[in-house]
Amino acid sequence: MLRSGTQARGYTLGNPKPSRSSMRINLARPLVRTLLGLVALACMVVAHPVSAQVASVKDPWVRSTVARQKATSAYMEITASRAARLLEASSEVAGVVEIHEMRMDNGVMRMRAIAALDLPAGLPVALQPGGYHIMLMDLKLQVQDGDKVPITLVFELRNGSRETAHITAIARSPQASSSHGGGHGRSHSH
Repeated sequence: MLRSGTQARGYTLGNPKPSRSSMRINLARPLVRTLLGLVALACMVVAHPVSAQVASVKDPWVRSTVARQKATSAYMEITASRAARLLEASSEVAGVVEIHEMRMDNGVMRMRAIAALDLPAGLPVALQPGGYHIMLMDLKLQVQDGDKVPITLVFELRNGSRETAHITAIARSPQASSSHGGGHGRSHSH
C-alpha cells in the first residue's frame, strides 16, 4: 500500500495539489499548440496570396502635374484571373476619383465617367492615354515626377463579392508619358 505523498507511475497519491512545474507544462502545451497553429495558418496565407487575388496590375503610373493643376490620370494594365469588373478607385491625393473612357465621337475626343470597367478572365485590359483611365480630380497636392501615388482599386466578381487592391503608381512627366502612348488629349469634352 502506498502512503500519502508517494509516487506511483508519475502521479502523486494523496496530494490533490499539482506541483508548479506540472502546472507550467499543462498550461504551456495548449499555448504551444495554439502558437504552432497560428504559425501554420500564417504560412498558408503567405504562401498563397496570388491565388486569392481577383486581378494583377502591371506598370501603374500617374501623369505628373504642374502647379495648381487640379486633375491628372492614372494608367496601368489589369489582368483578371476570373471575370470581374473594376468597380471603383480612390486615392488619398484626390478628392474625387473616377473610372473614365475616352473615345472619338464625330471627330472630337470625348471623355466620360463609366460605372465600371469589364475585365474578362485572363485577358489584359489596358488603361492608357486616349482610352480607359482613372481620373484623379480635386488634387490635394501637386504630383511631381517620381512621386509614389497610392491608389485603391475595388474589383467585383460575378457573384457580387468584392476585393480591394492597394497599388502604388509612379508619377511621370507628360514628356516621358508621351513615349507610352500619347497625351491625355488636348481637345476633349466631358
